[in-house]
Amino acid sequence: MSATAAAETTGAVLNVPAAAPAEAAAHYAARLAFEADVSDVHADLASGAPGIVVVDTRGDAAWDQGRIPGALHLPTARIADLAPQLIDPDRTVVTYCWGPGCNGATRAALAFARLGYQVKEMLGGFEYWVREGFAYTSATGTEQRPVDDLTAPRSGVSCAC
Repeated sequence: MSATAAAETTGAVLNVPAAAPAEAAAHYAARLAFEADVSDVHADLASGAPGIVVVDTRGDAAWDQGRIPGALHLPTARIADLAPQLIDPDRTVVTYCWGPGCNGATRAALAFARLGYQVKEMLGGFEYWVREGFAYTSATGTEQRPVDDLTAPRSGVSCAC
């Protein structure tokens, strides 16, 4: 049977078979060890849950335009020099940048990991923080936009996923 015929028989999704359940479990557990979503970060900041420090890795203009309340501003290029002075090594660092189209938070997470920090990247970045309707701080004060119902329920409550 040709590859085209096999793909037509199994469909696009199963053209490459799904991983064995144990392999899938290891993969998804690993992803969760490296990533945090916006809603979980918001919940931890709102509740005062200990153990994390949220780091905005963008430049000054982006920081002024808007940032997560309570975030530490530490542009990626300055992490190696400033992190040891500013961040307790016993805390887990959560990095964010603009959004899913930017890998700045990934580069920053790598920089923190190379310094010996436990680190997670916040999926969706500042874009999804704002799109989910969470308040943010700008150079002019606190701001908040309506929930984008393509990213979160209109009610503003968590998706409970």
